[in-house]
Amino acid sequence: MSGHGYESGRLNLPFVGISTFAKRDYVADWGQIDADVAVMGAPFDFGTQWRSGARFGPRGVREASTLFSFGHAGAYDHEDDATYLPADVRIVDIGDADIVHTDTTTSHANIETGVRAMLAAGALPVVIGGDHSINIPCINAFDDQGDIHILQIDAHLDFVDERHGVRFGHGNPMRRAAEKPYVTGLTQVGIRNVSSTAKEGYEAARTMGSEILSVRQARKLGPKGVIDRIPPGARVYVTIDIDAFCPSIAPGTGTPSHGGFLYYDVLEMLQQLARRHEVVGIDLVEVAPDYDPTGGTAILAAQVLLNLLGFIFHARTGR
Repeated sequence: MSGHGYESGRLNLPFVGISTFAKRDYVADWGQIDADVAVMGAPFDFGTQWRSGARFGPRGVREASTLFSFGHAGAYDHEDDATYLPADVRIVDIGDADIVHTDTTTSHANIETGVRAMLAAGALPVVIGGDHSINIPCINAFDDQGDIHILQIDAHLDFVDERHGVRFGHGNPMRRAAEKPYVTGLTQVGIRNVSSTAKEGYEAARTMGSEILSVRQARKLGPKGVIDRIPPGARVYVTIDIDAFCPSIAPGTGTPSHGGFLYYDVLEMLQQLARRHEVVGIDLVEVAPDYDPTGGTAILAAQVLLNLLGFIFHARTGR
């Protein structure tokens, strides 16, 4: 424990200690959240239609996030000449919503309770899934937060209304969101190739206020051009499905779809978004670590989340 020179206390390297998100403080009591950002896990994957395993997403992303936890002086980016997430941006990890196996209704309600607690505390909610159905309780929790626009970065449209009585699986969340009176529109980016949503779903999405862009269309527009499509002044909720990325860099997911985004495609969109809009909530879903023995998918997820948070708070201080 003894220090040498100016160094004292513990070095606390990334591989030491407990894997909270970015090794930030754990807050067990949801009535005592006092932070700028609160991170919650939603380890629910009963909504999947192909490979399960996203229940281990929160654990995997948390462990990966420790890679970026060197000290508390923030992270300097030489390209942007900016220090992101300095010590005055307070981030806490509030653990996981409780999941009751095979019970979607109760599990989703527990996730919604967590998001409401984060919002009530004035913290920016960040929810790590879990499959994409966890977005449904997240959006439910915004019913008293004013109008929001949703930016979805995903391979699949997720706009199925009902299939064999299922309305709350991972093919349904954007349809459930579009039904909300406080969701004023959706920008759905990265949608490509064969989707889980039939043609009627695409038509319904456009009728209900969606703009749908494939990876190739998004690249043609460029990051700024994509964000230009979001109405000026909109408060934006961001939902990121890790399968938006090409499985060549993110194989650890249940329904991989080739031809996806690469890292900077998405990062630059998120940076443009943070500069131009207030971001009111974030979820990142569908990381299933067991399909990627390299751990790269979880590292990508953690890196995207931390960079997005960095952009958001850097833009806030700039304003």
